[in-house]
This record gives sequence, structure tokens and C-alpha cells, in this order.
Amino acid sequence: MRLPLRLATVPLAALLVSSLSLASAGSSPSAAATAQGKAGGTGKMVDLDVLFVGAHPDDEAGALGTFGQWNEYDDLSAGVITITRGEGGGNAVGLEEGPDLGLIREAEERRAVAFAGIKHIYNLDKIDPFYTLSAPLHREAWDGDDPEETLSRVVRVVRATRPDVIVTMNPSPTPGNHGGHQEAARLAVEAYYAAADPDAFPEQLSDEGLEPWSAGRILRHGATGSAPGTGEMCETTSYNPADPSERVFGTWQGRMSEAAGETWALLQRRAQWEYVTQGWDRWPPPSDNPDELPCTWFTLIDSRTPYPEPTTGGTAAVEGAALPIEGGLPLGTELGIEADQFTQLPGVAFEATVRVQAADRPLNRPELDITVPEGWTVEQLDTLPRVITPGREATVSVTVTPADDAPAGERFNLAATLTTRDGASGTNETAVETVNEVSARVTPREEIADFNDWTHDQNLPNLETLIRQTASVGTGRTEEVTVDVTNDGEESVSGTVTLDLADGFQAEPAEQPFTDLPGGESTTVAFEITNVDESLPTSSNAPGGGYPFQVVTSYDSVTDVQEAVLELVPTTTVPKLDTAPDVNGVADDDEYPGEELDVSTHWEGVQVGPEDISATAKVSFTDEALYVFVDVTDDVLGSVLPPEDCKRHWRTDSVEITIDPRGTSENSATTFKTGIFPITDDPENGNPPCFQRDADNHQGPGEETAPGMEVASVVRGPQALTGREGCGSCGCAACTGAAALADAEFDEYTGYTVEAKIPFDVLPDTVDPERMGFNVLVYDSDTQDNTGQTRIGWSTFGGVQANPYGWGLATLPGLAASEPDPVEPILPSDVAQSIESPQSIAQSAEDGVPLGGAPGLDPKTMQVRSATVADDAVSVGLRTRTSGQANVFVWDGESVVGSVTGADVRRGQATLDVPIDHDGDGELEVLVAFITDDGTLAGARSVG
Repeated sequence: MRLPLRLATVPLAALLVSSLSLASAGSSPSAAATAQGKAGGTGKMVDLDVLFVGAHPDDEAGALGTFGQWNEYDDLSAGVITITRGEGGGNAVGLEEGPDLGLIREAEERRAVAFAGIKHIYNLDKIDPFYTLSAPLHREAWDGDDPEETLSRVVRVVRATRPDVIVTMNPSPTPGNHGGHQEAARLAVEAYYAAADPDAFPEQLSDEGLEPWSAGRILRHGATGSAPGTGEMCETTSYNPADPSERVFGTWQGRMSEAAGETWALLQRRAQWEYVTQGWDRWPPPSDNPDELPCTWFTLIDSRTPYPEPTTGGTAAVEGAALPIEGGLPLGTELGIEADQFTQLPGVAFEATVRVQAADRPLNRPELDITVPEGWTVEQLDTLPRVITPGREATVSVTVTPADDAPAGERFNLAATLTTRDGASGTNETAVETVNEVSARVTPREEIADFNDWTHDQNLPNLETLIRQTASVGTGRTEEVTVDVTNDGEESVSGTVTLDLADGFQAEPAEQPFTDLPGGESTTVAFEITNVDESLPTSSNAPGGGYPFQVVTSYDSVTDVQEAVLELVPTTTVPKLDTAPDVNGVADDDEYPGEELDVSTHWEGVQVGPEDISATAKVSFTDEALYVFVDVTDDVLGSVLPPEDCKRHWRTDSVEITIDPRGTSENSATTFKTGIFPITDDPENGNPPCFQRDADNHQGPGEETAPGMEVASVVRGPQALTGREGCGSCGCAACTGAAALADAEFDEYTGYTVEAKIPFDVLPDTVDPERMGFNVLVYDSDTQDNTGQTRIGWSTFGGVQANPYGWGLATLPGLAASEPDPVEPILPSDVAQSIESPQSIAQSAEDGVPLGGAPGLDPKTMQVRSATVADDAVSVGLRTRTSGQANVFVWDGESVVGSVTGADVRRGQATLDVPIDHDGDGELEVLVAFITDDGTLAGARSVG
């Protein structure tokens, strides 16, 4: 029987790009057969120029047009580290999930990146738990009790592939930023430093034959600020970053591929269309007018090498590291400047160090020039030697004194420029921020504090400004907000802190003193902030998404001002009932006597009018359960899914109800979230609604994860089909049948209701009746292709479904208070492994990088000696130097046609017979993963 897994094949458009003739790794194991003797952690076989580090297949998609340009025009080869296979994502084209979905998504990724000439993808075999904004939760899921296990894999791949430039994602918990993206980016940054450190993971050097590797630069894909216009000029026009010390580089997507005859924007979109499980194949093509096409932006995180002005062209981001700078220092020359600390006091001198290391040519008579802001002074304390020989490092110390009137809270760059006798020169910079001796900031939330700690651990405190200081308060409510006061000076200081709040908010007390705060120490003061104007729109409807305020610190005639924002979330009081509602999809007045909640605020996707999608909700409770009724106005019924596909509710019309029992959750793993489909394609049972839990404390089918929960719905119209016999608790109109609804005129369909009973005992903690977190979100699809278009809700922010801080607050008067009794989250653990992936095995056999980035075996440990076909089986001969297990796949260049997994192999010679289902056309290949307790090894051979 033919296995369902289809491997990556090179798309037609990629084949048209003759300069991108590198085939997908999963598509050329015949080449791997010649290299299988070198597989393993030793023996360098791949040398990348650029390495992208992401969390999921498709994370690199927005940069493929740039990587493809650099490959076609500049002969730069790129590779991708993908830490997970994206099993936690949706599937718009099938029922596969878990490891099966992961292998499909890996194949999609390999097809997609081939458009950019990329054949090296390293999946690190980590679980994709679910969509969450929490980097710490991903760290726990990926590493468990070994906090550096994933980092060791990233470092191993970096050392094995030796990239000149690493590109990654945004490491900060900015609103809506996936926690996996954050953690992947942090690992990339840590690996940038650790791969160069011989004391980091020394076993990779002593036991695996790898060497330390210093990538020249690390960038993040994307930028924060204002971009110039579209068209080719975007490459040579300055980006306006929110942080003026940042360096942002652009590569224009309107440039034509000479081989393909298409713009790189279109080739990138063709690549993105390969991610069919994510519904990306429905995306429209980009504009065919090059003047309307933008740049792809990259922001510098750190660089060991000089870099040019960002406006010098489409390769500026990699010049000085992977490509030479015109008139620049020899490629590979390292030049850096580092201040003794990031924050500096006006008028107070500080030390900085310049480090220079020659590459493969001497630097003759080097001269150093340090550029500082106007009004600052610099004194060079050391001189450079007359000649810096290859491999030698020279350092120079300088003293920099900021101007006495340097404004506090601003950032400045110090630039080190090195010029040699032949006129070659290069420049690198470092940022510093001038501050007052004493300042106060809103105490960061746990995950923001985690990010801030990480920036200091990596000596990148400038990244902190990616996150704004934030506090939250409910409409008409009072919340405690704490402020951390820090004295960066040497003497004890006394002063006061006040909050300059927006109209409609009040702080108590108005002022908080601090007394005799020692130098180098911090203290905390607290305020009670009240929303006194309940008519103010909540932050999801307010300009800018919140209410700006200032934290003002006064001491010794100095005033320090820090900007912050107050998020106003909606609140409701839920009435208690003596008699539980009848869960039938209909709301009687005595069942829901409380206020009606507006659930129509747009938060993601296409913004449309209320006739397209809008909703209201009502809530009530008894001692045993919460009851929620949602009335949705909708103009088009999306895909009606079968009961077995009751999952990933965002793909079609659905309602999501979220509950944070104590109102204090940092992430959704300690909350309850349920997605409810108003109708399923199940005519034998009346096409009832269904529900499941997703991305919460215990995700999975509703009947298993929330016993006792009940749902009902009424789908309104087509009117001619209502009132059929057999209607049950689902509501009569919902029983008309999915096929009939799909065939009917959609202009007769007007929407649906959903009603749910959620027992308190299925929640992951006891409820705090004074501040239960609560939200209702509605997902709208107007298509039949399992893709959603619009999302609305009650309390809405970007990524709000994963951000309990952004949910509303509910008070439940009359519900007995209880002590907290949290339930430990159940995180997914079923994940595809590279030893189970023919694509990964083929690549590892070819390039020698160990499977999954885990430890590899000596290449002589296993050899594929023979592979012959007879009747309906392939006989595979192995020779091994130790006992282990073998996973063997036979494929025909497109699909797996036979496999044997987990076969025990003793030391010496062994023969494995692999049954196949093959029509006899095309060549067959054998791919083998050999597994022992010490590591893995990949091999490949053509079937003779």
C-alpha cells in the first residue's frame, strides 16, 4: 500500500531559475548515496552564507524573496533551522494532526524554500505546543529539565554549517508575537555567541569533530518604525526606526529574477502558496507593478564585522559579513566597539573597548577613529600595532564623556572606523542611552520581566524598548499598579513618584515618596488606579490601543519622565440564577437577565460591516456552572466540518469562550478555552454543534477534556429547510443538514446562536468571584475552503486569544470564594522525529549534519552496503559497528512506497526486507536512519 506521506519536490518555478539549481534535500537522495560514508557530525560538507532560525515551517516565508535574490545575483547559499514541525497549527486540507501533520508541513517547507535555492532545512524535533504568547512556556515544552538542550542543537547546526550571517525573528513579547517565535529568536541570539565560545558545549568539539564558529552578524527579520515608500527607492531611502540607534536594511522585492522572468515578490508568493495546510495557497498574488512592491526589512541585532550604510543597496544587510563592502576591509575582518554598560549619565566619563581581528590578510598601519555625538569627548588610551596579522586580535580602550546637557532618555551611537594604509576602511557601532541617576518604571509583567532579564544576560539591553511599559485596569474598577524605582548613581537619594494619567483615570495616592534609596539599589512603590469615567471606550476601541500616561520621578531638582500605557479592558457583572438555563440555543429573559455584551469589535483579518459579521453575548451562572449565550449575525455560512474534524475552530464559523478563573494568568496554559462550531456535517445525528478545547490547560476533544459541558445552537435559515423532523437539542434550523445548507442560497442564511454550559469543576482553578477573566471571540469564514477571514470579540487586542491580560473581567456576586487550587497544564508531547522523516534522512545523508541537530555518530558506524528489489520488496544490506535500530524508507522520488521502522540491528552485517507498493516506473532510493543511545546516523543508496 502506498504510504500517504509525499516528500518535497522542486516546484516548476524554482526549476526555471537556473542559478537556483540546488534541488530540495528530499528530492535528490541519489546524490546522498555518494556521500553517505561521510554522514554524521564529522566531516564538513555544507558551508552556508546565511542561516535563518525560526520556530515553525513557514516562519522564513516572508524572507524567501530576499534569500532568493542573494542566491541568484550574489551566489549566497542559505539554510533554515526550524525548531518544530508546526504540529500545533491548523490543517486546512485534511484531518492529519500531530506527527503526521508535522511531516506534511516539513514537506511543504522544503518545496517552498526551493524557490529561493534553499536545500538545507534542519528540523530540531521539538514539540509545537499551541499558539501562545509565552516564550517561557515554549522553553519548558522544548527543554523540560535540560535548559540548554535545544540551544545545544542550534549551536551544533551553526558549527556544522558555518553561516556568515544568522537571521531570526523578534525575540520580544510584543503584542501578538508568538511565544515560539520569541524563543526561537532568543535561541538564535544565544547560539550566535555560544557557537563561537570554545567553552560552550565542549563535547561538540572534543567528541564530534566540530570547531567553534563566529558568525559575522545576526539580524532579525522585520523592523519597528516607519518604512519609506514602495519601489526600488526603498533600498536607498532611510528607514525611520522607533529606536534611532537601530540599523535597518532593506531589500526590494520588485527586482526581476533573470532566470524565472518574474519579480521576486511573485516568486516569494509562489513559495508561500506551498503552505497549503495553513491556507496560504488562497493568498492573492502581489501587485504586478514593481513600483508598488515594498522592501523586506532586516534589523541589526549584533555584528562582529563592519557594515555599510543601510541605504547602499539590497545586499547591505550582509555586506562585510557574507559579501565584501566596496572599498572596505578584507572580508572576514572583525571590528567591534563595546561600552562598559548601556546606560550612561550625562557628563560622567565611561570606558569603551574597540576590538579588531584580521582575517586572512594583514591589516597594515591601521588607524582608528571614534565618532561620538556632538558635544561629547573621546580620548583614545591605547594605540593599534603597525600590523595586525591574520588571526591576531588587537584591542584599544577609549574614554568617552557625554555632554553635560545630554538629554536623558535618548540613545546615541558610538562609531569605530578602522582605516588601513591602502585606504580600505570599515565601521561598526554600539548604542548607549543617557539616563538620569534615578528613574521609575512600571513593574513589568512576568513574561516581560523574563525578556528583560534575557536582554541583560545577552548584553543587549537596548532591545528592551521593543516592549512598552504597560498596566491594565477594568472599566469602573480599581487595580494596584506597582512601580520600580532605581538609583543608578552612587549616593543615596530621596524623592517622589507620581503618575500623570489620562483623563478618566485616578491614582491613589497621588504621590509616593522614596527615602534614602542607596546607589545601585531599587525599591517599589504602589498605586491604586481607578477608571472613574466608565464611558471611556476600552482599549480595543481606543486610538493607539490604550491610554498613554507618564511615570514622573522627582529628586534633587531633577525630573525623570518615563512613557507608559494603560490598557482598559471591559468588565461585566454576571447574575446568579436559582434555576439553571435550558441549554437549547435559545435565550429566555429569565435565563440571562444581565447586560448584553457587544462582541462586535474587530481584532484580526478583514474589517467588514455588521451585516457581514457581528455578535452579542449574555452570561449567567449557578453554583455549579457558567452559562454563555452568543447571538451571531452572519451573511455567509463557512465550511461545515464533520464531527471528526471538530478542532482548530478558527478555520470556519465558530465561537471561542475563554475563562481565566483567578484573573491572574500569564499565559493560556492556566486558563480554559473552548471553540464551538455551531453545526457539523453529521446528518444522521441532526448535524449538531460540537466543541473542543484548544491552546489551554488541557486541549483536546470536548467530551474528554470538559466532561459535563454542554453546547447547543440554532442556525438561522434557509427558512424553507427549517422545522424538519428529528430536530433535537441542537435547535431545529441546525438540523437541516450541512449539504442542504451548502446548496441553499446563502442570502437566506442570517447567522446562528450558540449556548454553552461550562461546569466550574472543569476549569483549571477555582474561580475568584471578584475578578474572573472572561472573553467571547467570534471567528467568521465566508468561504468553503477552511480558512477564516474576520475575527471579532468582546475584549480585543492583537493575539488576544492567547493573552489573558487582554481579556475582560467578570464579577460573580453570590459565588462562594475558594482558595486557589490550580491544575498542572497538560502540554502536547507527541512529535515527529527526524529519524522518522525521509526528507530529513536524505538531507543528513547528503550534508553530514546530524539528524534533528542532535548528537551524530561516527560516519563509519553504519553503511548501506546494498539495496536490491525482488518481487514486492527491497532487500537492504547494512553493515554496522555497533547494535542499534534502523528506520528504512523506500521512495520513488515523490512518495514513500515502503518502510520498516524500529528494526533491531546487531553489530556486523544485517539484511532488512522492506515490502513496497510500486508500479515499477522510476528509480527507487533507500533512506536509512540508524539509532543508538549515543546518537544517530543517516545513509542512502540507490536501489539496484
